[in-house]
Amino acid sequence: MNFKLDANFEEKVYAGVLGKIIGVYLGRPFEQWSHELIMETLGPIKYYVNEDLNKPLVVPDDDITGTFTFLRALSDYDYNQEISARQIGQTWLNNIVEGQTILWWGGVGHSTEHTAFKNLQRGIEAPESGSENINGRIVSEQIGAQIFIDGWAMISPGDPEKAASLAKRAASVSHDGEAVYAAQVIAAMEAQAFIEKDIKNLIDAAKKLIPNKSLIFRVIEDIQEWHAKSPDWFKTRENIARKYGYDKFSGSCHVVPNHALIIMALLHGKGDFQNSMTIINTSGWDTDCNSGNLGCLLGIMNGLATFEGPKDWRSPVGDIMYCPTANGGETITDALRESFKIINMARSMRGMKKRSPKKGARFHFEMLGSTQGWLVKKSGKSLCKTFISNVPSNCGTGSRSFEIKFDKISDKVASEVYVNTFMPESIKNLSGKRRETFFSYNFLCCPLYYPGQLISAAIRADAKNAKDISVRLFISYYGQSDKPATVYSELKQIEPDQTIEYSWCPQLDAGNPVFEIGISITSNQTLAGKAYLDFLDISGEAKTCFKRPSHTPPFERGKEFDPPRAEMWRNSWVKATDHWTDRHITGEVFRIGNDDGRGMIITGTSDWRDYSVRSKITCELATSGGLAVRVQGLERFYAAEVSKENKFRLIKLLDGKQILEECDLDFELYREYELEVTVLGNHITCAIDQETKLSFEDNEQPLLCGGIALFVENGTICTNEIYKT
Repeated sequence: MNFKLDANFEEKVYAGVLGKIIGVYLGRPFEQWSHELIMETLGPIKYYVNEDLNKPLVVPDDDITGTFTFLRALSDYDYNQEISARQIGQTWLNNIVEGQTILWWGGVGHSTEHTAFKNLQRGIEAPESGSENINGRIVSEQIGAQIFIDGWAMISPGDPEKAASLAKRAASVSHDGEAVYAAQVIAAMEAQAFIEKDIKNLIDAAKKLIPNKSLIFRVIEDIQEWHAKSPDWFKTRENIARKYGYDKFSGSCHVVPNHALIIMALLHGKGDFQNSMTIINTSGWDTDCNSGNLGCLLGIMNGLATFEGPKDWRSPVGDIMYCPTANGGETITDALRESFKIINMARSMRGMKKRSPKKGARFHFEMLGSTQGWLVKKSGKSLCKTFISNVPSNCGTGSRSFEIKFDKISDKVASEVYVNTFMPESIKNLSGKRRETFFSYNFLCCPLYYPGQLISAAIRADAKNAKDISVRLFISYYGQSDKPATVYSELKQIEPDQTIEYSWCPQLDAGNPVFEIGISITSNQTLAGKAYLDFLDISGEAKTCFKRPSHTPPFERGKEFDPPRAEMWRNSWVKATDHWTDRHITGEVFRIGNDDGRGMIITGTSDWRDYSVRSKITCELATSGGLAVRVQGLERFYAAEVSKENKFRLIKLLDGKQILEECDLDFELYREYELEVTVLGNHITCAIDQETKLSFEDNEQPLLCGGIALFVENGTICTNEIYKT
C-alpha cells in the first residue's frame, strides 16, 4: 500500500500516540479491577479518576515504555522492513535493566515477559524465547504482546498485511498462539485506520490475517453477533464475561478476555472517543492496556479531532511521557517527540529523508495543541497567573509556537514556564500511596542537559503588548541536600512584535544535575500580554567532571549529616549493576560491583557524538573493567577495558562482543590505571596511563552517538572522578 507520508499521516501518528498515553493514564489507577468493583466504587468511567484514588496521573508504565522502546529495533537495524524477531529480541536485551524497567517482574512462569527475558539472557533467541514449545501454552498466551504492538502499526499506514507481519515478529519475542493473533489484529486494525473509518471494515480486514480456526477469530465473530443483536454494551460485556471471562482461562492476565473488551468497545463506541473510553474502562480487567490500545486506534482513525468535545483530555497529560530504560537520556520524553521518531522510522523505511522541524530543535511545537511537557510555575507572591497553549504562526521557520499568556507582570512579579529535564521536583517529593504508585515501575533517568552544553531559543513578544517585556532563560538544579537552586541568563528586552534569539551556556558546578529549563518574563511596568516560544534546543557536547558534588561530604559511619547529603547526583546515572556504594571505608565516589557478568552505570544522551572520556580506575577482584563510550544501551557501545587476561582492549558490543584491538598489559588488581577513550567520527583511540596504545577505524556498522558508562565484569571497580571533554 503506497500511503502518502504527508501532514495528514503525521497528525494521525501524533493522535495515535496521544490516544495511547491518554488511554493508559485513564485506565491505570484501577487496573485489574472487576467491572462490579468499578461500578460500586467509581461508577461509569467518564474522565480521569486518579485524584479520587489519590494517585498521580502521569506515571511510568509498561504499556507505554514497552511500546515505544521495542520499536527502537528499527533504528538499531537500519530501518530494515524485514527485521527479524531475533533482532527485536536483541533490542529487549539492550534496553531492559533487569528487575527495574519496562516489564512486570512477576517471576518466571508467572510473568510472560519476565519468562521471555530470562530465556533471551540464557541465549534462547526469539522467536523461541516466547514460544509455547519453551514456555507452555498458558504463559505464552497472556496479554503482553498486544499491549506493546501499536508502534508497528503506525509505521505501516494503510498496510494491515505489513503491520500484521511486523506484529507477529515483535510479539513472538515473548508470546505465541492466541496472544500473537490478538496482537496482529490490533496492529492490522490500527494500520487500516489510517485510511478507513468504517469499524466493521476495520475488523473484517484484520480477521482475514489470522487463522479462521483460532480462538481470537471466534471471539471476534461472537462479539460482532452480540453487538448486532443489541446496542446495549452492558449485555455484550455480560456475554463476554459468561463465555470468555477471566475464570475461563489460566494465568495472571490472559489475552482473550481483554481482546474481547477492545472489540466490544470499538463496536459499541462507534468511533467516539468519549463513549469508547467509558465502555472499555468501566468494563474492568486490564484497563490501562485495553484503553491504551483502543485509544491509539481511535486517535489514528480520527486524528486530533478525536479529543475534541466537552472533556479536556489533553491538558492534564500535557504530552508528557516517561520511558525508563538503560538509555536514561530517553526517559523524559513527550508525545510529539515520540511521534516524530515514528514518522521518521516510516520515512527511513521508504528511503525518504527524515523530517526535522525547526532544524531539529528538541522543543518545536509543530503540531496542533502540542505543549511537549512545558508547564507553568505555580502562582505565588513573585509569580503571576500564566496560561499556555499551542498557537499558529509567531515563529520563524515553522508554522506553530508555544504561547505564554501572562497577567500583570512587573519588575517584581514574573511569568515563568518550564520543562523538566531530569527527575521532576514534584516526583522527587512524592510520598505515601502516590509515591508507591509512581515508582511501581522504577524511574531510571539521566538529565537532558549537562554542563558545557548550549541552550538555544527564540522568543517573540506579541505585537499587541503595550510595552517591552524583559525575558531571561533559567535552569534549576539539585544542589546541597538536593534542594533546588536556579541560575538565570542575562536579561533581554523584547519590543512588541520583535523576536530575540538566545544562545546560553550556563555556568554550573560539576555534579549538580539540572532538572528544569525555563523562561522568566518580567517588565519595567505592570503589564498583561503574551510571548511566544518558537523553539528551544540543547546542543553541543557536555564538558564536565562527574564526581561527588563539593557540597556533599563523603559518607562516615555513625555521623549525623546536617544538612543531609545529596543523592540526586547519583540518580542521574542508570544503575544497571548489582552494587554501587559510596559508603566504603576508603570513600570512592564510584564503587560498582557485579556478581555475575557485566554491570554498568550509564549517563548521557543519544545526542553526544565526538568526545573524550578519562578516569583513573582500580579493579578489585574483577575479571575486567573500564570506560564505555557512545553507549546506546546495555548491548551497544565501545569500551576500553583492562582484563585479568593481561590485556588492554578496545571492544565493541553490538550483537555480541568483538575485540577490535588489544595489546599486552601486566594487569594487577588494586592498581590504579588511567584510561582515556576518544571517539571522532568512526575513529576510536584508547590510552592507558597517558600513552595511546589502541587505535581503530570502524567501517562496519559504527556506533556514532551515545552516552558514557563505567563497567565491570565479575567483581568490583572504583574511581573518584570521570572527565568528559
